[in-house]
Amino acid sequence: MAFIILVLIPLIGVNGYIQAKFMKGFSADAKVMYEEASQVASDAVGSIRTVASFCAEEKVMQLYKKKCEGPMKTGIRQGLISGSGFGLAFFLLFSVYATSFYAGAQLVEHGQATFTDVFQVFLALTMAAVGISQSSSFAPDSNKAKIAAASIFAIIDRQSKIDPSDESGMTLENVKGNMELRDVSFKYPSRPDIQIFQALSLSIHAGKTVALVGESGSGKSTVISLLQRFYDPDSGTITLDGVKIQTLQLKWLRQQMGLVSQEPVLFNDTIRANIAYGKGGNATEAEIIAASELANAHKFISALQQGYDTVVGERGLQLSGGQKQRVAIARAIVKSPKILLLDEATSALDAESERVVQDALDKVMVNRTTVVVAHRLSTIKNADVIAVVKNGVIVEKGKHDTLINIKDGFYASLVALHMTASTSQ
Repeated sequence: MAFIILVLIPLIGVNGYIQAKFMKGFSADAKVMYEEASQVASDAVGSIRTVASFCAEEKVMQLYKKKCEGPMKTGIRQGLISGSGFGLAFFLLFSVYATSFYAGAQLVEHGQATFTDVFQVFLALTMAAVGISQSSSFAPDSNKAKIAAASIFAIIDRQSKIDPSDESGMTLENVKGNMELRDVSFKYPSRPDIQIFQALSLSIHAGKTVALVGESGSGKSTVISLLQRFYDPDSGTITLDGVKIQTLQLKWLRQQMGLVSQEPVLFNDTIRANIAYGKGGNATEAEIIAASELANAHKFISALQQGYDTVVGERGLQLSGGQKQRVAIARAIVKSPKILLLDEATSALDAESERVVQDALDKVMVNRTTVVVAHRLSTIKNADVIAVVKNGVIVEKGKHDTLINIKDGFYASLVALHMTASTSQ
């Protein structure tokens, strides 16, 4: 009796194993497809104003449905496989029951076993069969759990090439602010086939202002990213006061720099908290007010009903472009950076806001090493050095008055285009 049941039980185990193998591949594919659909939904919700402005709600819904078609088909196939497997498992289970009862009945009839013996063997062994058959029905869920856990551990175990939490590296006692890019070549990791820089060299002297100009996509903002060490160059060196930045402690290096970008990111918190963020949230009230005054922001903040306790809203929506930019400048100033990085800080502003923000920047740039990325002539013409970037190299370098007089020069042509555009406006 025991031998008969033991021969039949492995059939149920084999069925469960095959079912689990089938489900594994389908679950992984569905996960990738659902991630794409989730990305569409996340982008739509995060940019709902843009979606609504272009009346694209229906388009987004259709795109989401289209992205869900693949996972739905996979889910149907998954259901068919798990349903068939579940049904087959129970068919085999009840086949074992039927065979066991038949064999037991024959043994009892011929006096080779008692009724008690048959049921003891039957119950002991078929309980194992029930466990096997039921465990196979959990194959889809167990595979989902395994795949989810694997993706989490893959993220946890992934080692960042540039780890901001790494405390190793040296720090400099007295930072002057001399920075140099020497023969730097670079490609973005996500676009390894596009060469951004080819042996680019640039010296940025302490306390001086260097402006980077050039066509869109020429790599001006990439210089800012490399100086902050968001990326490492493929070849060449970047130094701060003669020391390679790769040997410096990353957190300390970034504390020496203040960044004001084209589209400042403000957090859904008070103006005070947003400015204090520049110093890790540890800025005193006096430091916040001093930074705001230097950024031409104290006057408009004080005029607000709740002053520095005004909540700026999600992404700073409660403030105008010029106001957001000045709060961002105050946030950069409050950490007293030795090096100031300005990435198109006034390009998105109207003339009046630009004048106020530019006045703030002019005050902040005094006695600081400053790197300015800009298109507007008013922002760069007073720079100590203007570097013209084209096709990944610096083609011209010098002061405004020198570069403007170079016949057929690239900078002179950019200024001519700018003047033509201003005149036509």
